[in-house]
Amino acid sequence: MAKEDSLIKGIIKSFGLVFGDIGTSPIYTIATIFLITKPTQENIMGVLSLIVWTLIILVTIEYAWLAMSLGKKGEGGTIVLKEILVPLLRSRRNAVLVTYLSFIGISLLMGDGVITPAISILSAVEGLLLVPQFSNTPQWVLILVAGVIAVTLFLFQKKGTEKVAVAFGPLMVLWFLALAISGIVSIIHAPSVLKALSPHYAIKFLIEHGVAGFFVLSEVILCATGGEALYADMGHLGRMPIIRAWYIVFAALLLNYLGQGAFVIRHPEVKNVLFGMVYRQAQALYIPFLILSIAATVIASQAMISGMFSIIYQGITTRVMPLLKVEYTSTRLRSQIYIGSVNWFLLFSVLFIMYEFRESNRLAAAYGLAVTGTMTLTGIMLTWIFYLKNNMAKTALSSFVTLVDLTFLLSNLYKIPHGGYWSIIIAAFPLSTILVYTSGQKKLYRTLKPLERDIFLKGYNELYKNTNKIKGTALFFAKVTDKFPPYIVHTMFINNIVYEDNIIVSIVKCDTPFGVMGYFKDKLADGLRIFEIQLGYMEVIDVEDLLKEAGIDEKVIFYGIEDIITSNFIWKLFAIIKKLTPTFVQFYKLPPNKMHGVITQVEM
Repeated sequence: MAKEDSLIKGIIKSFGLVFGDIGTSPIYTIATIFLITKPTQENIMGVLSLIVWTLIILVTIEYAWLAMSLGKKGEGGTIVLKEILVPLLRSRRNAVLVTYLSFIGISLLMGDGVITPAISILSAVEGLLLVPQFSNTPQWVLILVAGVIAVTLFLFQKKGTEKVAVAFGPLMVLWFLALAISGIVSIIHAPSVLKALSPHYAIKFLIEHGVAGFFVLSEVILCATGGEALYADMGHLGRMPIIRAWYIVFAALLLNYLGQGAFVIRHPEVKNVLFGMVYRQAQALYIPFLILSIAATVIASQAMISGMFSIIYQGITTRVMPLLKVEYTSTRLRSQIYIGSVNWFLLFSVLFIMYEFRESNRLAAAYGLAVTGTMTLTGIMLTWIFYLKNNMAKTALSSFVTLVDLTFLLSNLYKIPHGGYWSIIIAAFPLSTILVYTSGQKKLYRTLKPLERDIFLKGYNELYKNTNKIKGTALFFAKVTDKFPPYIVHTMFINNIVYEDNIIVSIVKCDTPFGVMGYFKDKLADGLRIFEIQLGYMEVIDVEDLLKEAGIDEKVIFYGIEDIITSNFIWKLFAIIKKLTPTFVQFYKLPPNKMHGVITQVEM
C-alpha cells in the first residue's frame, strides 16, 4: 500500500516537473499549423493523424521506451548517454565525436529552453483577446504582461521553488483534466475525428501534399516539444512514475488535439483554436481556464529553468563547463540549485525573444529547430548504444525513430531564415563556451607541465628533512595525483613553505550520477598524504564537511591561480572565462580566511 501511495505521489509530481512543456503545446500547435494549411476536413484529419503518430514515435517510443530503458543509477539526459556510450567505444576518434555530439545536444537544449517560456507565456496571455473587455488590447500590452510574468518567475529563482513546487503537480493535474474534458465535449459534435488515430490519414496527407506536406511537419513537431524532459528528469522522480504519468498525459493530449480538430471542422475561421473552443463551450469558465493556462505555462517555464540549472551543473562537474557560482536553495533537496549567471542569461534571452517576435504564432514559426536537433542526436546515440550492446531489436527500432527525427529536422531547416536562426545563435553561446573552455583547459594543462610524482617526491623528501616545518596541516588541491601542478612545486621548493602535515586533495568525478566517498590513499612520504574525494557527476557536495568527517583540521589551503598571457584570440577568451568565473576552491565554498592563491604566469 505504501509503495502504491509513493507511486501515485510520484505520478502527480511528474505532472508538474516533467510534463509542463509538452502539456502546454496544445495552446499553440493546432493554431500554428492551420496558419500555413487550409482547414479542410481532409487536411484536418491528416494533421491530427500526424500529431497522434508524432507523439507515439518521438515521445512514447524514443523517450518512454528506448531512452528510459537506459540510465545510470536511474539518471537520464544527454550527458548520461555520453557516459554510457564512451566506455563502449574502442576508437578514441569515435569517443571524441560522441563528446562533441553531447556538447551540441546540451547547447541545443539551451537554445530550446529560451523559446519555451517565451512562446508558452505569450500564447497564454494572448488568450485575453477573446474576453470582450480585452478584445482590443494592443499587442505591446500583451508583450508587457508576458514580460512581467517572466521577470517575476526568474526573480523568484534565487529564493528556491521547494515551498511552491508541491502545488505544481495538482495544478497540472487540473490542467490536463480541463484539456481532456474540453476535448471530449468537442469530439461529441464531430466523432469522425477519431478515425485520425489511423496512420493512413497521416501517410495520405504527406503523399498528397508533397513538399508542402513535408514543411507542415515543421509545425507538427510543436506537439512533441518537451518530450525530451521524460528522460532528462528521470533521476528526480524515477522511471516508473514518469512512464505511468506519460500514459495519462498522452490520453489527455490526444483527446484535446482531436477535440480541437473537431472544433476547426465546425469553425474553420477560428484563429486561436484552444481558447476559442473553451470560450464557446463554457463562457462562464473561460476566465478561470485562462488563469489556469497562464499558471500551466509558468510551471512549464519553471521546469525548463530547473532543467537548465541541472544540465549546467552536470556540465560543471564533468568539467566541460566553467566553474560558475552555484547556490543551494534547499537544505533537504540536493537538486534544488540556483546558478545566477545562467538565470540572468535565460531571462535576458526570453525577454529579447518576446520583443523580437512580438506574437506567439511568429514565435512558433521559429520554434522546433533545436528540439528536432536534440531528438536526432539522442536517436543517433541510442542506436549506437543498442548496436554496441548487441540488442538488434532495439537497434532496428531506434534506427527507424532516428530516421523520423531526421525527417523532422530537415523539415525544420526552412525555419532558419524565418527566425529559427535565433535558436542557433542562442545555442552558439553555450557551445562556444564549452569548446573554448575544454580546449583551453587541455592547452593550459600541457603548458603548465606538471611534475611527475617520482621527481617531485625526490625533491620533497630532501626538503622535508632539511627545512624547518610549519606546525599544522596544509591542504593543496590537485586534479590528478600522479603529477603535481606548478603552484605546489613553487610553494614548497621555491618559497620553502612546508607544513608538518601536507595533504593533497583530489576530487575525482565518477561515471555514475550519484555517490560520494572521501578517503586517504597511501602515504606518499613523511608528512605527505593524498585525500581523494570520489563523487557522481550529479552530486552537490560540501567539501569542508567531508574533510571534517575525515578528521582533517587544516590551518591553510593553497590553490593555484593561472595568469594567462597570450596573443591568440581563442586563448584570450579562455583567459576572460577563467577571470570571470570562481576558482576551484571558491566554487566548493572553502573557508576564505584559510585560502592562499599562488599565481603561476602561463604563456599560451
